[in-house]
Amino acid sequence: MYAFRLTLVAFVLASLALVQATTAVAASGYTLFGDAQIVSGGNPGNAVQIRSDASRPPGYGGVDFDTPTGMTVSQLNNLSTDYKFTAGSCGGGAPRFQINVSTTTGTHNIFVYIGPPPSYTGCPIDGWLSTGNLLTPASLVDASQLGGPFYDPWAAAQTTYGALVVTGIQLVTDGSWAVAGGVQTVLVDNVQINGTNFTFDPSPTKDSCKKGGWQSFTSSPGPFKNQGDCVSFFASGGKNEGDD
Repeated sequence: MYAFRLTLVAFVLASLALVQATTAVAASGYTLFGDAQIVSGGNPGNAVQIRSDASRPPGYGGVDFDTPTGMTVSQLNNLSTDYKFTAGSCGGGAPRFQINVSTTTGTHNIFVYIGPPPSYTGCPIDGWLSTGNLLTPASLVDASQLGGPFYDPWAAAQTTYGALVVTGIQLVTDGSWAVAGGVQTVLVDNVQINGTNFTFDPSPTKDSCKKGGWQSFTSSPGPFKNQGDCVSFFASGGKNEGDD
């Protein structure tokens, strides 16, 4: 365990520079970087495949999510994702969420690892799983880049660092070096950051209303009365009947 910690700490200290050096692909509410791509087979619909493969540069992949301007650590209370491994498993501190925070000495990370604590290795590989909320008061996070402990309950981290501004959040994998076979490939879907749920499906259009699709809009922008009501909504640029 001690060797794991030393190796992991040395590795993750370089991760912020890794993210900043990538070229992002623009998308709604998030950007992809490194070896990441939208794929089918999500939970449901599409997912993002993030991959770490030592034989395939750059050897990491991830998703960078938009965050509200001015949000502080004290205001961040929910991080979760659905995930499914298709090669390898969790290990080497990956996959993980990275919470970028602004300090007087620059930007640093709080790491939120995915997998069974305390080693965060040996994730099941038998289908889609949910992390559940990784930021409950008792959830363990890695605050070592801020001078805190490697295993810090989120409630304690919020008490110590609550005023720090969150400048970004990423979901990344880069642990191929730590898993058998040297490849770590994971699908992610339904990422939740506080009250925002990120999915990776195309934005709905009027064609989404056809063949009974209008009935799937059980929440905003629906529900709709029928297919015609749904088609009218999208054809009018997103106005419901009776809107000015």
